[in-house]
Amino acid sequence: MAQTEVQLPDARPHTLLDDTYAFYTGTALITIGMVLLKAAGLVTAGVAGIALILSYLVPVPVGILFTLVNLPFFAFGAIVMGRTFIIKSVIASSAISLALIAASHAITIAAISVPFAAIIGGTAIGVGILAIARHGSGVGGTIILSLWLYRTRGINVGIVALVIDGVILTAAAFTVTGYVLLWSALSAVAIHMTLFAWHRPGRYIGY
Repeated sequence: MAQTEVQLPDARPHTLLDDTYAFYTGTALITIGMVLLKAAGLVTAGVAGIALILSYLVPVPVGILFTLVNLPFFAFGAIVMGRTFIIKSVIASSAISLALIAASHAITIAAISVPFAAIIGGTAIGVGILAIARHGSGVGGTIILSLWLYRTRGINVGIVALVIDGVILTAAAFTVTGYVLLWSALSAVAIHMTLFAWHRPGRYIGY
C-alpha cells in the first residue's frame, strides 16, 4: 500500500507578538536558571558564567556584570550579524539584566541542593537561550559567535559553544572548589545538550 506523503505548511515569519512572547519566556527561564546557580555558588557557560565568576570576585550585581561583559560581543555582532539581529540581542540582554536585578530583591533562597541547581538551572538557561535564538536573536556573548558560525559555516551551535565554554570553566577553576567546578561543568553540559538536540536544521518550522 502506497504511503501518503504529509504536506508540511510553508514556513512563515514570526510576528511581533511571537517575538515578544518568546523574549519574555526566554528571559524568565534564563533568569530563573541564573538565580538557582548563584544561590548554589556555581558558575556555568557563556556570558552567564563569566558574570557569575566576576560576581564572586567583585561587589557588583550579576545583572550589571552580565551587561558589561556583553558589550564587546555586541560590537562584534553589530558587524557580522546585521542590525536587526543586534537590536533584538540588545533588547534580550537588557531584559535579562533587569530581570536579574529585580530577582536579587524579589527572591531569597535559604538553601538549595548543588546538583539540583546545576541540572535544573542549566536546563532552564538552555531552553531560554533556545527560545530567544529561534526568534532571530541571541542573549549576547558567546552565543552571538556560535550563531554566526552556525549561519556562515553550518557548525552546530551547541558544539561551538561547548568548546568556548570549556575555556571559561577552566578559568573558573581558579575561583571555585573542585566540587563546585564539577557541578558547574555539568550545568554547562545541560545548557548545550538542549541546544545540540533542538537547534539544528529540520527541527523547526518557521524562521
